[in-house]
Amino acid sequence: MIKRIVTLTILAATMALSPAAERTASAEERSQVPEKLTWNLADLYPNDAAWEQAKDALEKRIPELAPYKGHLGDSSETFYKALSTMVGLDKDLARLMSYASQLADQDTRVSKSQGMMQGIEQTAAAYSAATAYLRPEILALGSEKVDHFVAADPKLKDFKPYLDNILRMKAHTLNPEGEKLMAQANGQMAGTPDSIYGIFTNADMPYPKDVKLPSGEVVPLLDAAAYTKYRASNNRADRDMVFKSFWAEYDKFKRTLGTSLYSVVKVHMFNKDARHYDSCLQAALDRNNVPTAVYTQLISDVHANLPTLHRYLKLRQRMMGVDQLRYEDLYASIVKDSDLKFTPEQAMDLTLKACAPLGKTYVDDLKKGYESRWVDFMPSTGKKSGAYSNGAAYDVHPYQLLNFMGGYDDVSTLAHESGHSMHSFLSNTHQPYITADYPIFVAEVASTLNENLLLHYMLAHEAKDDATKLFLLGSYLDGLRQTLFRQTLFAEFELKMHERAEAGDSLTGDNLTQMYLGLLKEYYGDAQGVCKVDDLYGVEWAYIPHFYYNFYVFQYATSLVASTSLANGIREEAAAKKPATKARDAYITMLSSGSSKYPIDLLKAAGVDMTTSAPFNAAMKEMNRTMDEIEAILNRQAASKAGKK
Repeated sequence: MIKRIVTLTILAATMALSPAAERTASAEERSQVPEKLTWNLADLYPNDAAWEQAKDALEKRIPELAPYKGHLGDSSETFYKALSTMVGLDKDLARLMSYASQLADQDTRVSKSQGMMQGIEQTAAAYSAATAYLRPEILALGSEKVDHFVAADPKLKDFKPYLDNILRMKAHTLNPEGEKLMAQANGQMAGTPDSIYGIFTNADMPYPKDVKLPSGEVVPLLDAAAYTKYRASNNRADRDMVFKSFWAEYDKFKRTLGTSLYSVVKVHMFNKDARHYDSCLQAALDRNNVPTAVYTQLISDVHANLPTLHRYLKLRQRMMGVDQLRYEDLYASIVKDSDLKFTPEQAMDLTLKACAPLGKTYVDDLKKGYESRWVDFMPSTGKKSGAYSNGAAYDVHPYQLLNFMGGYDDVSTLAHESGHSMHSFLSNTHQPYITADYPIFVAEVASTLNENLLLHYMLAHEAKDDATKLFLLGSYLDGLRQTLFRQTLFAEFELKMHERAEAGDSLTGDNLTQMYLGLLKEYYGDAQGVCKVDDLYGVEWAYIPHFYYNFYVFQYATSLVASTSLANGIREEAAAKKPATKARDAYITMLSSGSSKYPIDLLKAAGVDMTTSAPFNAAMKEMNRTMDEIEAILNRQAASKAGKK
């Protein structure tokens, strides 16, 4: 099982640094960072020696599971002892892994930390092998006997959601020998396509070198990182060259990368057939009992709302002052970079104020977390990049890793990861360990809802001029475009390529490119002249690693849809003269529910039915309202400028 080791959110800092941020960000070694801005791993274990002792003790306990093999059905008491033994080991293992992984993350150069991580991974493998018999034996008992045990022993009540989830998948679970074979096949081969893709694109692909841009700047190596940087250039000629050079290189290798992607699709088809699912989509979503209709509904909703995307694209064209918007223009800023700068202390204060609609208890708990050093703020030499929240230490508290650079994006990242951390905190506080985990389908709701609250707080209280308002609104609008439309385009492409393979057709670099290009042109209104898409960019599919993650990417869009709908209700309640708390309380209950219910049911109880179009329509209403505000500011500025002439 090994629950919720990390929830990762990798974000690139794009904002300019403030003087204060420059001082703190320049700390070359961790020892230069103030202690209050580092996390306190001593809450997990006092020191490495204590961790080693706990690891040794856990390894000695793993054989305690063996006597229950073949005896789960002896009695309800035996059944409970086996499950509680598993939970105790799993909980302690998660805590051990948290310490080792976070110790390694704070300075990836330290070989001792890397060795500790490798050691606990070996322990985890031994634990997984020791628990492999549980699922097949529970299935062999059958729902009638399991239900009888649960009814006979009140101590088994907490395990019911876990057991129900196993039993509902009986039709898709093989006998012990078959499960062992599946585990071996997937363990040894399923990750190979992704590994090949990663090695090739990160290490072996001959990216263009010494690319001289029209502005005169020379890019030594136009790899993925440089492409991400220069595609946002304010110089249109530079963007054009970067796009053409980068994608021309990918186009040379579309046959190889197409073969790699087809290989992972074949892995998914193997699992679909072996487990008797109707489609790869059904097999992937059934892990969290998410209906396939949620996936297809998202795609249908996006197509129905392409006019809203096209409105955004025309607004972008107006703000950029170009005669024809092109695909090369979509990452350049449409607003002037804000001079908003923040210290970590200011970021914490803003996040706490923004979260006020979630109630005093939520805010007080988060404030206590900040004061108790849940967060590791500052970048330092060797520290892991990006950001994440780790809620796996059930008996302790969540931890956050940031690389705070002082821009608004960094404040937003703190709010985002604090949403994850409070989700973990509330779930761990209110649920037994066996149901304290939660799936990614609801995880990103908690994080993006906090971002929404922060944005609206900033607009209401911190944005003192039109330039700041345009920056905040423009950044939010582009986030909606990328998350709701771009990620759904990815999701539709992923579905189409699986359906094509399931129908017996092959997937080659050429037909993948044509399939992806067709979606790009449809989404961005190429035929209508909204945004012109060069045929070369059809190879962009080869750049997206999410296509190796088995129908994962759609959850970015569904989470944002759900959180936007929930945030609207919570903010409206908070703004009322006699505020109600129904929406807020339902949301906090969802955060406190872990996996005690399936994710669709958790969201429905909170007020969002993801099987309907209502949540997506609410998100579109918010997107159009944002564009209304931007257009009002632009019109006011244009009128003022005309009046001065």
